[in-house]
Amino acid sequence: MTHLATALVGAFDVESIERATVAAVAPDRCDEWSGWLLPMDAGTVGRAHSAVPLSHAFDSATDEAVRHIIQKYQCHGQAPVFRLPDTALALHEVLHQGGFKPHQSTWVQVASVADIANLCQADASAWQVTVNHQPDAAWQSVFLGSGFDPVDAAARVRNLSRAKHSLYLQVMHKGQAVACGAASVSHGWLGVHGMRTAASYRRQGLAAAILREMASQAQVMGLARAFLQVDTGNTSALNLYQRVGFGPVWRYAYWKVPAG
Repeated sequence: MTHLATALVGAFDVESIERATVAAVAPDRCDEWSGWLLPMDAGTVGRAHSAVPLSHAFDSATDEAVRHIIQKYQCHGQAPVFRLPDTALALHEVLHQGGFKPHQSTWVQVASVADIANLCQADASAWQVTVNHQPDAAWQSVFLGSGFDPVDAAARVRNLSRAKHSLYLQVMHKGQAVACGAASVSHGWLGVHGMRTAASYRRQGLAAAILREMASQAQVMGLARAFLQVDTGNTSALNLYQRVGFGPVWRYAYWKVPAG
């Protein structure tokens, strides 16, 4: 963990990030039990249908917790999925014994809003970003355009669109949206979600322009810190986020029983 990340996120802030994460993807329902959030959703967005602990200080009652959470999901007709940090070793062992396997290694990263605003300035100067309180057709069209999985894209539009405290940003060019993002405002954090750029417009600073405008909006609202989640294999995104001030605070994976 970097010095900046340590300053921005203490152990008590795991909860605020996880609550903000689930709020941003607006699942069909979200239960809470004994230090866990239990979001449930019919779509493809992993964060909207995976049980997540609100603290990384794990106690010894792992078998009981796993059994209870599995039952809760099964009672609602959903396959149980756990979103767990790499440090949850006791839970990993219990889940391994139950046939669960880890998938989709992901970094949680944080940054200073001021750093994002400053470091994005040069890259973003060529593009104008539009900000809306509701996702319009142009914003949605970036997700639903060529190059993205149509089923997953539709699910992400659905979940991100239902969030109660989000802004929807897009870059327009020649009458069409060519890049977009969703900025959630929740539990004291700016959350960066839904970053998408049309294939023919990548590596031209559009994502930086959106991040800069997110930071600008956050500063107006008095927010000082931002977080995002990014696949550990997404090298281009990781390079961008590092360049604009983000640093890793923990890594997680989705634990689920393989199909078949």
